[in-house]
Amino acid sequence: MNTKEWTVKILISEDDEDKRTSATAVLYAPDNRRHESVGYARRNPDDRPVPEIGDELAAGRALMDLADKLLGDGAEDIAELSGPARAV
Repeated sequence: MNTKEWTVKILISEDDEDKRTSATAVLYAPDNRRHESVGYARRNPDDRPVPEIGDELAAGRALMDLADKLLGDGAEDIAELSGPARAV
């Protein structure tokens, strides 16, 4: 069995007032492919500041977008390899 390793790095930043968090998820695949996605979270002004919640939401949203991009890549690769549709 062949094992491959892909690395995802998540960078999280918050604004100075702790109202908005952004997370950037970057995937590094061994064939020099690189995908980057960004997710955001915004704190309701009436809520108390809990930075971990913003981190989790922003990172989760960035990872969801990254997953969508990878699924799109797979679908495109399948379409390319399958060739034109044949009438049965």
